Amino acid sequence: MNSSYAERRTLDAVSEPVPQVISDILRYEEEAQRILTICNSCRYCEGFCAVFPAMTRRLDFVKEDVHYLANLCHNCGACLHSCQYAAPHEFDVNVPRTLAQVRAKTYTEYAWPKAFGRLYDRNGLTVSLAIAVGLALFLILAMGLAGPLLHAPLAGNFYAIFPHNLLALMFGVVFLYALAALGIGASRFWRTTTQNDRGAGSNFGAAAEAASNVLTLKYLDGGHGEGCNESGTRYTLRRRRFHHMTFYGFMLCFAATCVGTLYHYALDWHAPYPLLSLPVVLGTLGGIGLVAGPVGLLWLNIQRHPEHGDPTQHAMDRGFIVLLLLISLTGLALLGLRDTRWMAILLAIHLGFVMAFFLTMPYGKFAHGFYRGAALLKNAMEKRMPNNLNLGSD
Repeated sequence: MNSSYAERRTLDAVSEPVPQVISDILRYEEEAQRILTICNSCRYCEGFCAVFPAMTRRLDFVKEDVHYLANLCHNCGACLHSCQYAAPHEFDVNVPRTLAQVRAKTYTEYAWPKAFGRLYDRNGLTVSLAIAVGLALFLILAMGLAGPLLHAPLAGNFYAIFPHNLLALMFGVVFLYALAALGIGASRFWRTTTQNDRGAGSNFGAAAEAASNVLTLKYLDGGHGEGCNESGTRYTLRRRRFHHMTFYGFMLCFAATCVGTLYHYALDWHAPYPLLSLPVVLGTLGGIGLVAGPVGLLWLNIQRHPEHGDPTQHAMDRGFIVLLLLISLTGLALLGLRDTRWMAILLAIHLGFVMAFFLTMPYGKFAHGFYRGAALLKNAMEKRMPNNLNLGSD
């Protein structure tokens, strides 16, 4: 163990028991440092994804480097099958699994409030579904107290069930909370991982490169264009394609919400909108993407090679995927049945799932997009620094 690294990780309370979450973080960080040191000596995988070139710019690996490289990793799995030191070798090098373990703990360490991150880390699927079902039942109960749940068709007028201003207030508060929590977490991650960078400055080229890598999901092609290893050694681009469907499906739904807001406030055009109107078309296309993408990702997650990641994260990963899928399914069902007497119940269920998604998105797989984006920006900036050897070290 490198002495400077050990000094950074020394705990002040010698006699007090170490909380389990801190113990796990330390153990995973130390294992990552061991493996990264071995990889940095070998360098067989230097031509792979962005992790390995970034690794070679360092002589040792402190906590900040480990967190940065863990979030730069896209878990494509290629390096595991190319590694001569993987199990059954005594070195037992497994970069995807080790960095996945560290990456999950960064969601907890930088989360705000931190207690919510710990709860979601341990019980992601249960927490997601419990919040979604609880909120949906609450909204159904509120509707039941105000009138009958099964009503005469309302021509798709959602605001006859929940007034527009009430919905805007409820979801505005939740959305602003989610943005604040994500922003604070990403800011903490950025400050921690860049605090030792010397000579780095803002650079338009670096920002453009990072944005391109995010929008194209570049490193889900394994860094060589052939794709990821999923259930075995064969390369496939399925995960990249399903990620694209999910990401752009989400963005289309967000665009539909923005257009609807513009219609309502700027043009004084109020919902419900016709089926061929821009908000409905964007929302429908986004909903289809948010069905196809999560179904594919869930299938790949179940089929994934057990050594390619951290099996303990399945609850968190699948909780996020299932919640996205339920949002899209209930949204499409609501669109199809909005002129029927079932609209109110479907609306309550859909709104409950959407609100649960906003409340949990700063603490799981959604947060990884922000941390990974920050890691990709740091990587692009590092490559443009004149003297980038031994970055992040004292």
